[in-house]
Amino acid sequence: MTQSYRGGREKNMTWKFRTNNLTTWMAPTIVCVLMLSPGWAAEPKTKSTQKSKPEPHLANIQQLTFSGKNAEAYFSPDGYKLVYQSTLEPDGKTLRSCYQIYTMNLDGSNVRRVSTGLGGTTCGYFFPGSRRLLFSSTHFADLNCPPKLPRTERYRWALDNYDIFSMNVAGTDLQRLTSSPGYDAEATIAPSGRTVVFTSIRDGDLDLYSMDIDGQNFKRLTEEVGYDGGAFYSPDSKRIVYRAHHPKTEEEVQAYRELLAQNQVEPSNLEIFIMNADGSHKIQVTDNGRSNFAPYFFPDGKRIMYSSNLSTPPDHQGRPSFHLHVIGEDGSKSEQITLNGNFNSFPMFSPDGKQLVWSSDRNATTKGEFNIFIADWVP
Repeated sequence: MTQSYRGGREKNMTWKFRTNNLTTWMAPTIVCVLMLSPGWAAEPKTKSTQKSKPEPHLANIQQLTFSGKNAEAYFSPDGYKLVYQSTLEPDGKTLRSCYQIYTMNLDGSNVRRVSTGLGGTTCGYFFPGSRRLLFSSTHFADLNCPPKLPRTERYRWALDNYDIFSMNVAGTDLQRLTSSPGYDAEATIAPSGRTVVFTSIRDGDLDLYSMDIDGQNFKRLTEEVGYDGGAFYSPDSKRIVYRAHHPKTEEEVQAYRELLAQNQVEPSNLEIFIMNADGSHKIQVTDNGRSNFAPYFFPDGKRIMYSSNLSTPPDHQGRPSFHLHVIGEDGSKSEQITLNGNFNSFPMFSPDGKQLVWSSDRNATTKGEFNIFIADWVP
C-alpha cells in the first residue's frame, strides 16, 4: 500500500496486537504499500545488543543506504540500477518530510533524484528499456508534502490526490498519465511493457485498474468492496498478484465507506490474491487473518514472496515483527525467509533471479530509520 506501503508510514506507536486486528497510535505518511509501514517495526536495538541470526536463503547481504527512510527499491530491467523512494537527498544531509524518487547503482553509488522535488511521491518503477520511470506524485494538487492525519487509536491512511507520471531517468520529459480526482498510485509495469496496473478511487472504491503504457484504455480489474492494491505482474505478464482487505459484515462495510468518504482507509488485515491480468479467475493465496502485503512473484512464477506479521504470536503484547515469507501459488509450502530486524518488506528479485532487494530496519541506529538491502539469493 504501499499500502502503502507503497512503505514508510511511521511515527511513534503503541501496539495492542490481536489476531484479526491491529490497533495503533501513529502519525501516518503515504507510500506505495497503503497501510503497512516500516513504522510498524519495533524500536531499533543498539548495535551492542543486536544479534544476527542465520538466514540460509540470503548470502552476501549488503546495506545500500544508511540514513533516513528508504523503501521500495526495484531493479531496472537491465539489472544495473535500482529505483527507490527516500527522505534523504543525495547530499546525504538533507532530510525531507515526505518521499521523493531516486535511482542508484547496485552498490549504493551514484544516487540521483529523478522526481521534481515537489509534493509527495511514491511507487517508483522502471519502464522496459530502463530509460524511463513510472511514479505517483501529489505535486499537481499541492507543491508541499501532503498533510499528516492526526493520530487515532486505529491505523488510518490518507488517500491524497496522487496522479501517475512518467519521466526520463535524467529527470526530464515529465508526462502525466492519469488525471482523475483522488488517489491514483501503486503502479507497476508488466514485463511485456504493454500495460500498467495501479490502484485508483476513480469509481468510488479502492480498486485495481490496468491501462496501456501511454495512459490510455483504462480497465477496472476488481469489483469487491474494500481495498485492492500493491499489485505486480507475473514474469510472463499473464497474471497479477496483489493484497486486499474486503470488509465482510454490514458494520465493517459501513465503517469502510464512511472513512472512504473522508479520503481515508483503515483496513484491519490484508490477504494475498492472484488473478489473471484481465481481472478474471481470482484466487486467495493466504488466509491467516494477519497483515500480509508487498507480494512479488518468484522468477518461476509459481511462488510468491511477501511480508507478513505471521511469525508474531497472536497473544503478543508489543509491536509485531514483519518478515519476508515464501508461499506457493496454491497456498502451500510456506517458509519464513528473514529473521533479523523487526521490519522486512518490499522484496524484488533481480531480472536474472540471482539477487533479492528489500527494505529493512535491521542495523538501524535511530528511531524510524529503515534502509535498502541487497543479497544473493540461495535457492
